[in-house]
Amino acid sequence: MHIIVVTTSLLPKAFTDTLQQFGEVRLAHSYEGDLWAGVTIVLTTVMDAMHAEQIAELPNSLELIANIGVGTDNIDLAAAAARGIQVSNTPVVTEDTADLAMGLLLDTCRRLSAGERYLRADQWMVAQGKLGSRVHSKKLGIVGFGDIGQALARRAKGFNMEIFYWGPRRKTEAEQTYGATYIESLEELVASVDIVSLNCPLTAQTHHIVDAPLLEKFQTHTVLINTGRGPLIDEQALIAALQAGKLAAAGLDVFEHEPEVPAELKAMDNVVLTPHIGSATAECRGDMVRRAAGNIAQYVNEGTLIDRVV
Repeated sequence: MHIIVVTTSLLPKAFTDTLQQFGEVRLAHSYEGDLWAGVTIVLTTVMDAMHAEQIAELPNSLELIANIGVGTDNIDLAAAAARGIQVSNTPVVTEDTADLAMGLLLDTCRRLSAGERYLRADQWMVAQGKLGSRVHSKKLGIVGFGDIGQALARRAKGFNMEIFYWGPRRKTEAEQTYGATYIESLEELVASVDIVSLNCPLTAQTHHIVDAPLLEKFQTHTVLINTGRGPLIDEQALIAALQAGKLAAAGLDVFEHEPEVPAELKAMDNVVLTPHIGSATAECRGDMVRRAAGNIAQYVNEGTLIDRVV
């Protein structure tokens, strides 16, 4: 069997060299052209769109979309399944993403980035007058109590925080492990905690899960953290809510139309922004490419996947 692997993003040479043990490796920056002829496997990242229209253009020889990233919202899974194309991911980002979520939480509440900006501008006394909010012993509401949400809870317990969560299913074992309390409605959760962290996947059901009506339920001192996916939040509704003082601050690693970030968010002193870096450690990125290579190796050698999504 002649294997042809197409990558849709430029990847480290060491990784592409590893892929060459399976067959020919090509780099394609679009979904058209001769580079796609006879392709067996396409290797994508979360920044590469593989929507229905792109999948429809791919040759019948394609068998596997191997995604580097735990989220697969960049791929139309139904379109892939309809063509018999399997999809894999790399669910190895839990601890690094939880580190970032905790870091954003601390930064946003304690105004660390804002304080540094004032310091660099020689405005020491201005920074002294901009008070943040306490983190320890506060109530943390986690939306999505999966692996990353639970890893965040583990970190928050070190700050003696009270843990509350909401999700599609109650997780009694995790409740016992982290001393967490299940809240039956999202509206009740955001109205009763000091900090809300979004750690759920992006699906049709969670798209704009934080919208204008939900933001009305937030307390004015509440801080919102998002390390999940940008479209979990109606960005324009969030901007309006922040401008109106309906919540205190936001720490955002992801955005609705990446890499575009609204100028209004950039201008706000109570908003911390990072460029989708939840997995951006050398160790995690290494784990991700090794896991992607592992999925490809198992598929080529055994016809199965370590991390099959569809």
